[in-house]
Amino acid sequence: MCQDTAGAGCARPAGRSTFVETDQGVCRVSQENHGDGLGRRRFLGLAAAGCALGLSGSRIAEAAVSGARRLSFYSLHTSEALSTVFWESGHFVPDALAEIDWHLRDFRTGDVRSIDPNLLDLLHRLRTRLAYDGQIHVISGYRSPKTNAMLAAQSNGVAKNSFHVHGMAIDIQLPGRTLDEVRRAALDLARGGVGYYPKSDFVHVDTGPVRAW
Repeated sequence: MCQDTAGAGCARPAGRSTFVETDQGVCRVSQENHGDGLGRRRFLGLAAAGCALGLSGSRIAEAAVSGARRLSFYSLHTSEALSTVFWESGHFVPDALAEIDWHLRDFRTGDVRSIDPNLLDLLHRLRTRLAYDGQIHVISGYRSPKTNAMLAAQSNGVAKNSFHVHGMAIDIQLPGRTLDEVRRAALDLARGGVGYYPKSDFVHVDTGPVRAW
């Protein structure tokens, strides 16, 4: 049974616009039928103003060393690629966090949520442990409650209160590394949940309690 479950639900407003959900509330970003390009620029503008980041002390990732930390992503659903330094000189880079938030948006609805910085730290540690410097292939990042409810209705393997809904989970592949290698490395890190889905060809990692399935 899937253990990708968070402890509390997350309410979101209805509407056709993109909504940016943060710890401080929900910000509306209208794309006004101009497509994802304009929506992305407006979203990043709001993030730069502090609307979309909303980082609380409890969600700041533990940092053992200073220096630059880079993550590279490739979305299997949108074919978008992103490579960015998200941590540098002892600090998270706000513009990079906003870029990652957008890249890991709900590709079905366009909704965006701030991604837990601890998840980025986990992914960076996973890459380091595997000596992997390629792109992280993303199957699923953030999921809006609407999308998650739809998927949960279709499959018993989708948690109704998934950590994906809270920006705390990601389903990935690392080309050149087997799923079992990724799973074992994630288990060794012991920094959250690890789900192994060989039939669907991905590994789930999240920043919830340490557990495995």
